[in-house]
Amino acid sequence: MEILYYTLVGGGLYFISDWILQRIEAYRGARLQNRSLIFFVIILVLAMGSFQVMQGLMKMYASEPPPVMPPIPTEPPPGK
Repeated sequence: MEILYYTLVGGGLYFISDWILQRIEAYRGARLQNRSLIFFVIILVLAMGSFQVMQGLMKMYASEPPPVMPPIPTEPPPGK
């Protein structure tokens, strides 16, 4: 299920990054010379932030609790 979440968020980040880049170019009034590099930086920053948030949420809402180690006995069992 995690793979599906990351794939969907990654696809959304692609379109959001493209929209941000288009807004920058519209504000500037011309296409950027290193458009691919700027797109990469935008999507990298967004991906690192959103994937970090996703990891935190998945740990918080994990369906199974973390494994618990049984207590170590301090006294030998009776009869020995």
